[in-house]
Amino acid sequence: MKKEFAVIGLGRFGGSICRTLSEEGAEVLAIDNDEAKVNEFAPIASYAVVGDSTDEAVLKSLGIRNFDHVIVAIGDNIQASILTTLILKDLGVKRITVKAQNDYHEKVLSKIGADRIVHPEREMGKRIAHNILSNNVLDYLELSEEHSIVEIIVNNKLAGNTLQELNIRAKYGLNIVAIKRKGNVIISPSAQENLLLDDTMVVIGSEDEIDRFEKKVLDV
Repeated sequence: MKKEFAVIGLGRFGGSICRTLSEEGAEVLAIDNDEAKVNEFAPIASYAVVGDSTDEAVLKSLGIRNFDHVIVAIGDNIQASILTTLILKDLGVKRITVKAQNDYHEKVLSKIGADRIVHPEREMGKRIAHNILSNNVLDYLELSEEHSIVEIIVNNKLAGNTLQELNIRAKYGLNIVAIKRKGNVIISPSAQENLLLDDTMVVIGSEDEIDRFEKKVLDV
């Protein structure tokens, strides 16, 4: 079953997350109080709704508590961001990621229970969307428009196999440049290196190749 996401706030940051999640085939509900922005994302998101996220009744009517992950990407209105997060917590939303404007905003969000707090000036929306989509993707760094480096946690499908047995380079065109294991880093691991559950692979490749690997092996 596809994960369902809701993005509240469709500015540059929220719009980037909404677009990337949608491009990856996720079910996305886009919410903003600006009708023009909602109309812009109506062809992109699964659903796009004009609504005030600080109104508990509005969020209840949208069935927000049933979504797997809600991203609060409200712009400059810190009060609206905090109130929205509080309402989401009260409604029992499973996972909440919130955009913080500054360190003070981050402290408040942390105290009221936001699961993840991000600073858009430090993290790209595309990078965060990839982290959101898969619990196995720890980090995502865009090298160019076509190539990226990702850190991927080794899951049950990968564990117990050597790199030679997995043959990731031949199958997916990806290069494993390092393996992180219990605080140690193995640089340029040999083909005979055996992967252990919860190892972290540092992988480099094209966007298309990484996406194909995530869908096939990580169940994204």
